Amino acid sequence: MDPLIYRYPSRRSVVYGQRGMVCTSQPLAAQAGLEILKQGGNAVDAAIATAIAMTVMEPVSCGVGGDAFALVWMKNKLYGLNASGPAPKGVSAEELRAAGNETVPLRGWAPVTVPGQPSGWIKLSRRFGKLPFAVLFGPAIRYAREGHPVAPVISWQWSNQYRLFSKFTDPCFAHWGETFAPKDRAPLAGEIWGSPALARTLEELAQSECESFYRGPLAAKIDAFSRQTGGWLRAEDLAEYHAQWVEPISVRYKGYDVWEIPPNGHGLVVLMALNILRNDTFAYRDNAEAYHRQIEAMKLAFADGQQYIADPASMSQSVESLLAPSYADARRRTIADTAAMPQAGDPSSGGTIYLCTADGDGNMVSYIQSNYKGFGSGVVIPDTGIALHDRGANFNLTPTHPNCLAPGKKPYHTIIPGFLSKNGNAVGPFGVMGAFMQPQGQAQVVMNTVDFHLNPQEALDAPRWQWVGGMNIEVERGFPYAITEELVRKGHTIRVAPDSLSFGRGQIIWCNDQGVLMGATDPRADGSVAAW
Repeated sequence: MDPLIYRYPSRRSVVYGQRGMVCTSQPLAAQAGLEILKQGGNAVDAAIATAIAMTVMEPVSCGVGGDAFALVWMKNKLYGLNASGPAPKGVSAEELRAAGNETVPLRGWAPVTVPGQPSGWIKLSRRFGKLPFAVLFGPAIRYAREGHPVAPVISWQWSNQYRLFSKFTDPCFAHWGETFAPKDRAPLAGEIWGSPALARTLEELAQSECESFYRGPLAAKIDAFSRQTGGWLRAEDLAEYHAQWVEPISVRYKGYDVWEIPPNGHGLVVLMALNILRNDTFAYRDNAEAYHRQIEAMKLAFADGQQYIADPASMSQSVESLLAPSYADARRRTIADTAAMPQAGDPSSGGTIYLCTADGDGNMVSYIQSNYKGFGSGVVIPDTGIALHDRGANFNLTPTHPNCLAPGKKPYHTIIPGFLSKNGNAVGPFGVMGAFMQPQGQAQVVMNTVDFHLNPQEALDAPRWQWVGGMNIEVERGFPYAITEELVRKGHTIRVAPDSLSFGRGQIIWCNDQGVLMGATDPRADGSVAAW
């Protein structure tokens, strides 16, 4: 048998629950969160426990050494957490340019910024959690020590990453193989994989409330390996870091409020695209004109995002100006009947895991954490199981650009949790992981829900498109063929992608008018909905 081949059509139904729900891309991790709910934890406790478990269950997408963002609906108010870290103080864009780099390298120490994820876990727990912090680590520690059967899609991703990292010879990559490929290959689907070193690290994080990672023994190990292998990250960089509470941003879209984390994340791109489309009326979903306008709006939003989104201290345009209705209307008027090359406007003139949780008291969490590209930088700290992310690869090296790499600066970030509300009441958390697909996937999910009235599972199942640059659009194999022909006549270059992994993997929890939770998980991943 081949657990990656499914010859016949299948179907996932919406999952209902009342006392709690956890949705994520790995079934055992979803069960870990549900276990915490049944122990008396709330939605925040469940989200943290699931996130910690995912560093064991899906290390190809996230690890202890990554970043995270969260939107928390607690007692009828929405809160935002930015757990992304800055570039080390010793990093130098000039040094990278002098070495012949036109962009920040994707692997090695160059793209490593301060990991914010562990700080995010403890921040969430201290403010909103009910259970003791150490309890939330129980399932993850158990699976890391005893091992767990690797899920099919994750095994496929893992094998692709093994082929990449097995070729690297720099000393900074020396411990990747012993941690993630101890048999000199990636684990197969259903094969047991664990990491005693990662189990010990998780125990230390639990006991120290993550202080060890930033101001203790784990920080010292990270500093030592960085110095030994030519990295810039230092104990001082780690010691100064704390995740930050931020005010969520939103736009009103056809009676609903769509919420995102403000920059340095690019949730702003979702909001700009929906703002452009807010006055458009679409009679039905599978219509070439509807797709054309969605694509062109997303291209315009991305052009602005890539021009202006950066560390908030470096942005030349404010969030308010980019989301101004008058600016959205001006951008909307530039959409023609045919495809166009996107250009950034001037407002002043006018890879990753996503999870969501809910409890019986109406609290909800939209949470995302990431290595960025696969296993991230490939740098693994010896005897810890800590893989460091490569989020700094999203900096650029253009000195005049607001997102140019600089010491102490946060990069443009692709991971974005979403949240939907209406008339001041929570509808629920949603997200679509997958780097630059995330805003595109989120916008399509919102439109599937609001414009086309699809249930949450349909909203995730529906065939997706993605803009990949210029006039180039990729579509999934299930995308209506007749519509691709019409889009070609409108000037789009259409390619049918051979697989669906690059189109994102999402989760949704909506709350209906009776207070019942409705969960859905993306068929493009291994995920499940654990309900109570």
